[in-house]
Amino acid sequence: MPPVFAHGRLRLYLLKLLDEAPRHGYEVIRLLEERFQGLYAPSAGTVYPRLAKLEAEGLVTHATEGGRKVYSITDAGRAELAGREGELADLELEIRDSVSELAAEIRDDVRGAAGKLRSEMRAAASESRTRDSSFTDVKEELRRAKQEWREQTRQARAEAQSARREAREFQRIAKQVQEQVQDHFARGDWPTGVREGLSELSAQLGGLMGGGAASRPPFVKQDPAAAPEPEWAKDTASTGDPARDLDRLLDRFRDDIRDAARDHGVTAAQLSETRRRLSTAAAHITALLRP
Repeated sequence: MPPVFAHGRLRLYLLKLLDEAPRHGYEVIRLLEERFQGLYAPSAGTVYPRLAKLEAEGLVTHATEGGRKVYSITDAGRAELAGREGELADLELEIRDSVSELAAEIRDDVRGAAGKLRSEMRAAASESRTRDSSFTDVKEELRRAKQEWREQTRQARAEAQSARREAREFQRIAKQVQEQVQDHFARGDWPTGVREGLSELSAQLGGLMGGGAASRPPFVKQDPAAAPEPEWAKDTASTGDPARDLDRLLDRFRDDIRDAARDHGVTAAQLSETRRRLSTAAAHITALLRP
């Protein structure tokens, strides 16, 4: 399969991501992984040298926040991005094609593994018939193995279909909320946009995840004072645009939660308690942001 990004294309896409918002290197890597639906994630050795080269060319700059380099696009970077709009549109199509090719390659690997397993099962059955005069026992064992394989395949397909449905629903909700917030931002009413966006997102995700107070499992409450204050909660230099600063603050909050879940896992009880606390926090924040 050809490379995911042709020569110079990753450089162009990095400018596009930084034009959307200032980001640190790890966030850029995670966003690329999301755009490719988890099928591809560039290494730090791929992304960071290119960010450094863009900075050397004057297309991006960085500031240190919380011990991390946060990269921002410069006017020169925006000018190059504007002059390559046609290439950027082609690049979006190439990314969709790459995702399809990666998915097809994974399906081929799965089919190849299944074929190899069937060959090994046939070889095992043949060898057993040679060594053992009881062919009936071997045949029964092979039948059970095939039945178990079919059941595992059925379960895997069902789980994959469910995951795809949830992913499509989440994308629909995210797009709907994004359009709603952007509409308020365009009219200059960003507090209302943030308030309604958070409320809508909480309501939609609550319906998607299911469950409620009556079915909430017990949760061991921890003392928040025992945990150090996160870096994102500390005061940082303002960009002069409160709406943009709020958006960056929410991104860092989300990063901390995702990192904790990825590093330590999430139980059903923790998910239920997290949903309750997020709902409470959203209510307080939306009340604070009302004009």
